[in-house]
Amino acid sequence: MKQKKVDLKSSISTSYFLDCKSVTQIIHFKDGVKRTFSGILPDTIKQGQYTKMSTIDGRVLMVNDGNVLCIEVFQEDEE
Repeated sequence: MKQKKVDLKSSISTSYFLDCKSVTQIIHFKDGVKRTFSGILPDTIKQGQYTKMSTIDGRVLMVNDGNVLCIEVFQEDEE
């Protein structure tokens, strides 16, 4: 049986966020908890059952999509 390969390209589709160096995301979870992550590299965001992303300081974040209501994304200021 032939398996279909899935291309996990960046899940951010607008060039607005892909052109910036890093973004901040506020993730709203089903249980009402909100978590803020800064310094996320937009071109490293890959979506699957777990959304994976890297930060400018080398951390890798994995978020279970099934527990997320929404994600707010903000461009970080250029320094």
